[in-house]
Amino acid sequence: MSSSEPSATFRGKGRRPRIWGKVPPRNKNFTGREDLLDKLHTGVTSEVTAVVPHALHGFGGVGKTHVAIEYAYRFQDEYDLIWWIPADQPMLVRSTLAGLAPDLGVESSSAMGVEEASAAVLDALRRGDPYSRWLLVFDNAERPEEINDIIPRGPGHVLITSRNHAWESVVDTVPVDVFSRTESIEFLRKKVPGPIGDDDRDRLAEELGDLPLALEQAGALQYETGMSVDRYLTLLKEQTTRLLDANKATGYPLSMTAAWSLSVSQLKVKQPAAVELLRCCAFFGPDPIPHDVFETFPREFVSESRFGSLFDDPILLSRAIRELGRYALVRIDPGNRTILVHRLVQALLRDELSEEERESFRREVHLLLAMTAPKRPDDNALWPRYGELLSHMKPAVVEANDDPRVRRFALRMVRFLYSSASFKLAVDLVERLIVRWRADSGDDDEYVLSAQRHLGLVLRELGDYKTAFAINSGTLERMREVLGAEYKETLLMTNSHGADLRARGDFTGALAHDEDSVRRHEAAFGPTDPLTLQAMNNLAVDHMLLGDYGKAFELLKRVHSLQRSSSGSAVGKPAVLASWNGLARIVRLRGDYSEACDIGQDAYEFGVRELGPDHVWTLRTAKDLSIAQRRAGLVEDAAELAESTFERAERIFGRDHPDTLATALCLANAQRTNGQVAEALELLRDTAARYPRRYEESHPFTFGCDMNLALLLRVSGRIDEATDLDRRSLEGFDRTVGRTHHYSLTCAVSLASDLASGGDVAEAVRLGRQTLTRLRGLLTEDHPLTLACANNLIIDLRSEGSSGEAEALSADTFERYRRVLGENHPDTKVALAGERLDFDFDPPAV
Repeated sequence: MSSSEPSATFRGKGRRPRIWGKVPPRNKNFTGREDLLDKLHTGVTSEVTAVVPHALHGFGGVGKTHVAIEYAYRFQDEYDLIWWIPADQPMLVRSTLAGLAPDLGVESSSAMGVEEASAAVLDALRRGDPYSRWLLVFDNAERPEEINDIIPRGPGHVLITSRNHAWESVVDTVPVDVFSRTESIEFLRKKVPGPIGDDDRDRLAEELGDLPLALEQAGALQYETGMSVDRYLTLLKEQTTRLLDANKATGYPLSMTAAWSLSVSQLKVKQPAAVELLRCCAFFGPDPIPHDVFETFPREFVSESRFGSLFDDPILLSRAIRELGRYALVRIDPGNRTILVHRLVQALLRDELSEEERESFRREVHLLLAMTAPKRPDDNALWPRYGELLSHMKPAVVEANDDPRVRRFALRMVRFLYSSASFKLAVDLVERLIVRWRADSGDDDEYVLSAQRHLGLVLRELGDYKTAFAINSGTLERMREVLGAEYKETLLMTNSHGADLRARGDFTGALAHDEDSVRRHEAAFGPTDPLTLQAMNNLAVDHMLLGDYGKAFELLKRVHSLQRSSSGSAVGKPAVLASWNGLARIVRLRGDYSEACDIGQDAYEFGVRELGPDHVWTLRTAKDLSIAQRRAGLVEDAAELAESTFERAERIFGRDHPDTLATALCLANAQRTNGQVAEALELLRDTAARYPRRYEESHPFTFGCDMNLALLLRVSGRIDEATDLDRRSLEGFDRTVGRTHHYSLTCAVSLASDLASGGDVAEAVRLGRQTLTRLRGLLTEDHPLTLACANNLIIDLRSEGSSGEAEALSADTFERYRRVLGENHPDTKVALAGERLDFDFDPPAV
């Protein structure tokens, strides 16, 4: 947040809003505009137009941004929240909005990703919760169609600054013109308080067309050099003639072009290094440039930089920055330690250079970004720093640089967006990289292949499994041919591709693939390297999906222990949470519900604390914790957590995303357990219709969802529908994973209950006996699913008249219930009461 304090010359009481963020420092020389500010304030606060955004419209250099800044400071006591949003890059508007999340009681973008955090912020603003008196300023929003849908309409106010007339058809617009002559003279009095008179100020204003930005630079130049007005006007005329001859003023006010050029030419004599630095700044984005981009340039790269001597001399660098500020060519924000160059000045600076010079400066900026960026994109403590650099990547055209250091930096930025769950931004960036790099370097370039790996990774997280599989399988094949099977990048792709196989439902193929992957990782990196641990974690998921809980447990326990003990930031927090949640899940699947709750609770608290409750892995952990709580009999806690998790997932990912579908199953099961059968059935019908869109009809997860729906149909008294659906689900499981899989056996237990409820007790007994035998072999006799199958079979045996077999089985089963789950567990109570037990399906993250 800005640390600059408002001056004392504004209307109102001057109470700083509770939330005050990213507002640029106030212009101490702000002049006039009283009628404009009054008109704007009246329009913004009018009951008729209060919910309609207002746009300050005018060409470059007239001071639209300064009017908006002054409005924010002058009327700050009327708001509880004021937030400034640079809007020149629409794809980054959401990231700035997301910065509001913690102040509005929702989780930060480091916790849940930019898209999700910004959506939560917009929702809170529209509802006016917790603040209804808010002001957002969207600065330099050029195209309404790009951001209009994310400008909130609600109880607060919105200001937009833009050069685009198109806003007139979208919002209420307030035109901003050049200064009146009186305002120009008053401004120059403040800017140049020396001995010149109003007549000279009038002549200056006339020649500069009363353009505020041109007047600011002219005043700064005169103040710094003591140049007479006559001399300035003579030089200005000469400079204008030169600019006209060179035809470089196209698209810009001539007065601005001439004033800027004159300031630069004078500064070049006094401090040539400052002019070089200014030209460098022209190739960043128009957003604030962090000071330390220049201050932390690695010494080993000084020799290859045209700015080496400047960056290697902190005194010279500091002097150059101060000179640029004095000449009004940059605006310095000492509180945030940033430098801001007006986009018009940037454009003029770029236009005066030859194409060769532009390319040289652009490459310098690429190197500055690459050399000063952090090297650990999975480290959430560094995510704010990555965020500061992100806004400069597109304006700097980073993708145009083929230097390996710059390309590695660009891929680190993609990885940062992936790790921070900003998946859509990651797709936008990596697709841009692929298009340019492929055109420059060909399909088989290492960085092109690496970028494709990143794209497949992100698309899979977005739930686009089919496209991700196609990209990843093709990329892996090319990597093996071009880079070699044991090359690091190929091994990373190998590890990633196992998840593609799991997403397709090929659990056996994924197991074979990941066993080979682990062997290769151990040979290349060693058995305890973080990359090897990630491969081992994926192998554990394969074992879990195939029902080998023992192997999965041992692997996950080893992985999580080594990750937790890893020094520094070698292992990112998302990876730690993934293995932690996997451990809690496998403990639950093995039947130890109480311990699963303890482990899951610790993991969830870690996720909330380190990543925030809306990060994708925190949500997955919350979903699994809810299931463990329900299995342990903590049904109220489970239902509350399931509901909040589903609401978050739906808001963040949308209704059709795999994680949202999984949380919907979790919520429906919790509702059923709590007796909300009608609500659960409605939710599950909707979810079952969506599953084939994401997983296809032949996927085991689709059959699992249908199995859950069948259970609810039976509970609702629709026995025939339940039986038919369970039969189809079991047939599907048999085709895809086999009858000895725990999914199939769970479905068989459910189908036996359908049959018994429909009166076909003999068939229920036959299926129950067969299933019990298989469960004992797969999960042991003490597993809760095995006990549930035995309990249901006891009921059916008694109904059939096989009392001897029923009594023998009941003695053994109920003793195990008391010993394994305890007398007070809900399953034990249900079994001892002679009632049926139901088990359901829940899909893991692939």
